[in-house]
Amino acid sequence: MGGQGDNYYGKHGTPQKYDPTFKGPIYDRGCTDIICCILLVIAIVGYVVVGVVAWTHGDPRKVIYPTDSRGQFCGQQGTPNEKKPFLFYFDIVKCASPLVLLEFQCPTTQICVSKCPDRYQTYLSAYGSRTPSELEYYRQFCVPEFKNLQKAPIEVLKDKECPAMIIPSTPLARRCFPAIRAKKGVIMVGNETTYDDGRGRRRNVTELLEGAKKANVVLETRQLAMKIFEDYTVSWYWIIIGLVIAMVASFIFIVLLRFLAGIMVWVMIVMVILVLGYGIFHCYMEYAKLKGEAGSDVSLKDLGFQTDLRVYLHLRQTWLAFMIILCIVEVVIILLLIFLRKRILIAIALIKEASRAVGHIMMSLLFPLCTFFLLCLCIAYWASTAVFLSTSNEAIYKVFNESACQFSGQTCKPETFNTSNVTKLCPDAQCLFAFYGGETAYHKYLIVLQFFNVFMFFWLANFVIALGQVTLAGAFASYYWAFKKPDDMPAFPLFSAFGRALRYHTGSLAFGSLILAIVQVIRVTLEYLDHRLKAADNKFAKFLLSCLKCCFWCLEKFIKFLNRNAYIMIAVYGTNFCTSARNAFFLLMRNIIRVAVLDKVTDFLFFLGKLLIVGSVGILAFFFFTQRIKLVQDTAPPLNYYWVPILTVIVGSYLIAHGFFSVYGMCVDTLFLCFCEDLERNDGSPERPYYMSPELSEILLKGNLEPSKSADSQG
Repeated sequence: MGGQGDNYYGKHGTPQKYDPTFKGPIYDRGCTDIICCILLVIAIVGYVVVGVVAWTHGDPRKVIYPTDSRGQFCGQQGTPNEKKPFLFYFDIVKCASPLVLLEFQCPTTQICVSKCPDRYQTYLSAYGSRTPSELEYYRQFCVPEFKNLQKAPIEVLKDKECPAMIIPSTPLARRCFPAIRAKKGVIMVGNETTYDDGRGRRRNVTELLEGAKKANVVLETRQLAMKIFEDYTVSWYWIIIGLVIAMVASFIFIVLLRFLAGIMVWVMIVMVILVLGYGIFHCYMEYAKLKGEAGSDVSLKDLGFQTDLRVYLHLRQTWLAFMIILCIVEVVIILLLIFLRKRILIAIALIKEASRAVGHIMMSLLFPLCTFFLLCLCIAYWASTAVFLSTSNEAIYKVFNESACQFSGQTCKPETFNTSNVTKLCPDAQCLFAFYGGETAYHKYLIVLQFFNVFMFFWLANFVIALGQVTLAGAFASYYWAFKKPDDMPAFPLFSAFGRALRYHTGSLAFGSLILAIVQVIRVTLEYLDHRLKAADNKFAKFLLSCLKCCFWCLEKFIKFLNRNAYIMIAVYGTNFCTSARNAFFLLMRNIIRVAVLDKVTDFLFFLGKLLIVGSVGILAFFFFTQRIKLVQDTAPPLNYYWVPILTVIVGSYLIAHGFFSVYGMCVDTLFLCFCEDLERNDGSPERPYYMSPELSEILLKGNLEPSKSADSQG
């Protein structure tokens, strides 16, 4: 049969004699979807221009440094505020005003200071003090232009040159907040529950607390982020070790799968059942151990949301929920294994064939690293462009006042404000920094540029993933369609497939990724609208939005499935995207039973492999970071939230395992599609022999997957 194959099939297993329309995975290629290729190039050039414009106008320091009432950064090098890193509020009580939520700025003078005040003092007491050092200390919390220490206090306070009082404060996110503490349930500043506001009135400390809360409405999340950042700084070394363990485990598993596919699949199935069983046992033991402990019977609903997740582990309801979830997963997996036991044997044969293909193209196991690197570049460019775009606005100043004023909320210029009519009609009005914005043509189209940035990110990310899929499909297709394996395979199948994909099919990849990107952008837009409508009472709009979100989610999944198989057909035939997608869809529909039996069963087995690796590494990380391993109990770092490194290790392990198993998944999908095509084109006769290996032919054709009558009729 080998000689006949050489007569009927060209070099590298490309059929040439009986079907001249089939060009095979290597030769006689032409460029496809050239218009989409040109559009992609133009879009990339435009994306670079947007990035340059954003980097020219943007200033990330607006995010890093606090801004005073004059729009100047606190702590910025090369400015008068270089040694003044903290923002000080003249009257933080005014931050309790609703204007904070409308304008995102407290309606009080804010200046940059070198340190926060460490004592309580009013300007009247400092002015009346006989020691010059008292007034000199107070002066550092006045506006920089205040020099006349002999000026009458009433005039100083009227001109808002100094605060009426200063309060012991502590820096938080580079802002001075009152050092409020609770003593026996009583809110106090220092040792007092009331304070003199500097204008002869006694005020309650709770007013300070309200102002500090409103001023801190955004900073609370920042404080949480800082604690998470601290956890990363002390645990990054162990996180990397956990990810390395996951990578080594995945690599060993894949290598063993190459030589012991059948045994490894059954070992994987048994190990997954055992790991889930241990998880159920551990949850039950924790549930039983908490019986009778104080506070353990509090419900999750009554407890509410807590940033410290360790609180939940002291509740019996938490472990009961974990146990029920694991039991459900265990039962579902066991039932699936019982019903699919015969199909699993057939799927193992396909995995064995994939193992042989991977064995001949071992470089394919490292190719996901290339895809990962390109995706990191896309993410980095998108994130940096988004930051620079969001910080490319100019400082906007508005009129703030305490009494009624017709000019309240209008924009103003600090340079000319004191000479304008506003100060004459509204004596207590101030021109203060409000936010960053702008009225130029560039600023008006910032939202469009941000939208373009998001769209290009999705397009390029999908293009990178598509390039990886076509490259792997081309390499594994060259293995399948090589009549004499591996003699008829090209010398470097992976690099050859990568070169063909870029040279001939960049347009097709751009076309497929463009369709997917459009759907994903629509989904992001729907999520944004859903977030905006959360406070609304329009139930019909919410229902309609939920339906649209569901529909586009299903559409995205379908397009991903269709694109994946279309890319395989592009790698095999070299046709354009639409033709490949149509051929792949109808080929799968003609073999829908085989798709359900083989393709999805192998996906299920690969999912169990990922679950085994992630579960094993996750359990190890949980015991380590919670200091439950006695041998290394003192080695684990102290953490604010131990779930931070554990979740990082689990997510990272899944991505690593997915990267390794994606190679096998793409190999199985490619071989399966080639197998279906092989059945329709050939009948196994000496004139039209099958390209599949004898091992694959023995199980797939003599088992439960006999060729369809349509395939027989073609013979």
